[in-house]
Formats: sequence, C-alpha cells, structure tokens
Amino acid sequence: MSIDPGALGQRIKHLVWGQELSGLPPWRRWPVRALQVIWVLGGELMSGELSLHAMSLVYTTLLSLVPLLALTFSVLKGFGVHNQLEPALVGMLEPLGEKGLEISRRILEFVENVRVGVLGSIGLALLLYTVISLLSKIEQAFNHIWQVARSRTLGQRFSEYLSVLLIGPVLVFAALGITATMMNHSLVQELAAIEPFGTLIHVGAKLLPYLLVISAFTFFYMFMPNTRVHLSAALTGGVFAGVLWQTTGWVFGSIVVKSTNYTAIYSSFAILIIFMIWLFANWLILLFGASVAFYKQHPENLVPERSGFRLSSRLREKTALLIMFRIGDAFYRKQAPPTLEQLAHWLNIPSQVVQRVVTGLQRQRLLIEACGDRPGYAPGLDLERLPLVELLSEIRRGGESERLNDGRLPKVPAVDQVLEHYGQALASSLGQRNLRELIVDAAAQPAADTPLPSTEPVSENSKTG
Repeated sequence: MSIDPGALGQRIKHLVWGQELSGLPPWRRWPVRALQVIWVLGGELMSGELSLHAMSLVYTTLLSLVPLLALTFSVLKGFGVHNQLEPALVGMLEPLGEKGLEISRRILEFVENVRVGVLGSIGLALLLYTVISLLSKIEQAFNHIWQVARSRTLGQRFSEYLSVLLIGPVLVFAALGITATMMNHSLVQELAAIEPFGTLIHVGAKLLPYLLVISAFTFFYMFMPNTRVHLSAALTGGVFAGVLWQTTGWVFGSIVVKSTNYTAIYSSFAILIIFMIWLFANWLILLFGASVAFYKQHPENLVPERSGFRLSSRLREKTALLIMFRIGDAFYRKQAPPTLEQLAHWLNIPSQVVQRVVTGLQRQRLLIEACGDRPGYAPGLDLERLPLVELLSEIRRGGESERLNDGRLPKVPAVDQVLEHYGQALASSLGQRNLRELIVDAAAQPAADTPLPSTEPVSENSKTG
C-alpha cells in the first residue's frame, strides 16, 4: 500500500492548523500550539531570514568583540573583579574544547593591548561607537522579529545601552561570585554530606548554568526589542533558547570540534572557521528564542504560510474601517490613543498586517501618530467632518500613486458605469452619516466584542502631534 506524500502532508497540516484552539482543553491546546510554533520556526529557517540576521551579527561580533570586552574589562577593573573575565570567557567557549582555550587566550591578549586610558577622546568615541553599533544591530534583528518598524533614537541608544554595559557586567559577576561563595560555604558543604540534601545540591549545581543562561536570555528578550515585552513571553523564549543553547554546546563540542575535516581543509584557519560557526549557532539560537517569545505574546501571528498575511480587498476595507472606528472611539471618549499592539490584539490579526493598513491611513492623512511614551494613533480629521462615504472612498484609494492610479487604466464605459453605480448606491445608502455618528450609534448598542485594553485617560505626554 503506497502512501501519497501530498495527502499525508495535507493531513498533518490539518491536524496542526485545522483546529480552533480556544475550544480545546489545555492538555490538547498546548501541544498543538507548540507544533504550530515549531512549524512557523521551521518556515522561517527555510526562508533564510533568521540565518541572514545571524550571519550579519557574526560579522558585527567579530568587529566588536574586543572593544566590548575592553569596555567590560575597564568597568570590572574599577570594582576589582576583572580577574573573573577570563574564566567567564573560557566557560562561554567551553564547547570548543582546546580551541576554545586558545581563542580565549588570543582575545584576552587583544583586550590587554587596548588601553582605554591612552586612547584619547577620538579613540574612546570610536570604541563606544563600535560597541553601540553591535547592540544596535542586535536591536534591529529583534525589531524585525517583533515587527517593530521604529528603532530607538540615537539618544536612547547611548543612554540605555551604556547603562546596561556599565551595570550589567557588575551584576552578572557579582551574582557569579555570590553563587560561588555560597557553594563553598561550610554550611553548604556540611549539608552536601547529608542525603537528600547532597543530591539536591548536586542537581542544583548542574542546573545552575541553565538558570544563568535562561536569566540572561530573558533579560535580553525584554530589553532589546523597542517594544513592551511581557515577562511570561520573555521567560518562555529564555527557557527555549537557554536549554537549546546548552544542548547545542554539548553537541557542538562532541561532533564539530572533534572532527578532523576542518583542520584538513582549512589548516591554520580551522580555529577561526570553528569559532565563526559557533558564533553563528549561538546567534541563531538567540533569534529563535526571540521568535518563540514573540509568538507567545502574539499568537495571532501564527499562520502556516506567509501568504496568510495578505489581505483581500474586502478584508482590507473592513480592517481599515474597524481601525478608524476604534481610534475614533478612543478619541471621542478621551481615552489614551490605541497603540499598534492593542489594535492587533483587538482585531486578532498579525500586527504586521495592521501596520500596513495603519501606514496607508497615515499616508492619506486619515490618522496621525500621537506623541508619548507609548505612541498611539488619533484621527487626522475632525470626526464630524469625516463622512463615511469619503472615508470608504479614501480607504479604497489607498496605495495609489502618481505612477499607479485609476487614470492609467484603459477606459471601458461599461466597466466605469458599474463602478459609478456602485459608488452612487453607497452614497445613497450612507447619506451624510459621519464617523462620529457611527461611534455614537455603536455606543448605544450592546457590545459584541472585547473592548480595547487601553482605557486610560489622555495624559499630558499623550497629546496628538
């Protein structure tokens, strides 16, 4: 009996995507959601986007690694804990085996040759720029995953990045020092000789590297994207990436490093090639974890194919009208301007789709971006001066330009007459009804949908601009 691969693939796809998860019990919903995430991550890996970002970060890391460690070394030296930098670096490169020790020694030699005190103002500025450019490149990769169109401003980058660079290493090495001190404490040593405390301490020591890596990744996922990331989402991505990172390190050290093919092919360059492969694997894992965190916070973006992000003309028109309605409703009620994330959550569609529609409405001056700590959107015109007929006409004209518009198409009287009748029927049906009247009528009717989460009154920092 032969098996049709196409039919089998369609059946698997139906099992993963053909069920409405909201109606399933948790013990069935979570495995299906996990399979959906794995499906989407596999598609992203096959498309090559995450790989391109990872390769870009490898190149930037090679240029920025020595300046970054030199700055970290200077900060740690001020606190008298700079001697812990070498063991930490050796621990990170442990999967490379003996080659990791050699790479660590070479890197630290370069770091010791960098004298921050004698660089001068220009040299110090270039060192800081190199370090900040690495963090900026990481932010761009994370913003791409989180579908954030706007990066941090230059001032935010210097203030936020430098605060992390100055405080982060001190906190990390302080935590490592406290942990080492506790493990060597006489009370802990005495408890280790008593069961079951000895087994628990032994298991805890084995789990400690995982906990440290998971904590570091969780912080990365909350801090780096230029958007608000929930702790639960960041922690989910941190657990996924942390476990995968530790497991990959063991596999890498057991298979890749012990292979003699690289040495036979690349000779003395083998150590550099292995180091670059290890960097690529690490960045890819970090980006995978960011994707897991994103889909945990925004499950509406989980679709089996990228073509699922395309809107039909009917759906685009309704989406745009719903966006205008909700933004106008918030403005009418003097609530805080809805953000892109809130709109996507309420519409239950991917945020990148909402971003495209919102961008089109902004281009047509139907929406403006409101200033504040959490940028939102407000109507670009007076609600009473925005007839629904004109609003729908503007939405239908969205995307037209001087090079691509109705005037460039051939004139067929019969076709033009159909469209004219369509417009006349729409105008006759809606009359002079405007967006404000639509909002008032909707308020008088029983609510059928979940309202926007944003119900705070407009603050002084959330004025329309």
